[in-house]
Amino acid sequence: MGQPNMRAIQQMQNRLAKIQEELAELEVQGTAGGGAVVATVSGSKEFRGIKIDPAAVDPEEVELLEEMIAAAINSAMDEASRVAEQKMSVLTGGLNIPGLSF
Repeated sequence: MGQPNMRAIQQMQNRLAKIQEELAELEVQGTAGGGAVVATVSGSKEFRGIKIDPAAVDPEEVELLEEMIAAAINSAMDEASRVAEQKMSVLTGGLNIPGLSF
């Protein structure tokens, strides 16, 4: 097989840039505590916000709330990774290309 031509490389770079833009605009959520805590991140894993049900705020259970916040953020980050991998697999044909992971 020959080397990919410059036009093919340019097209792949353009598609990659478009996917990165889509991921930056996309928002995904992760939850914990049965929805008591909802974290929102972008598809490119930028933290966007957190919502906490007031019923989950108990001064006697601060550690539990902290754990739910961490779990919700981790859940949102996992979802962002899944979405990014799905979008990238379209570009790479399912191949694992170093440096293109999110």
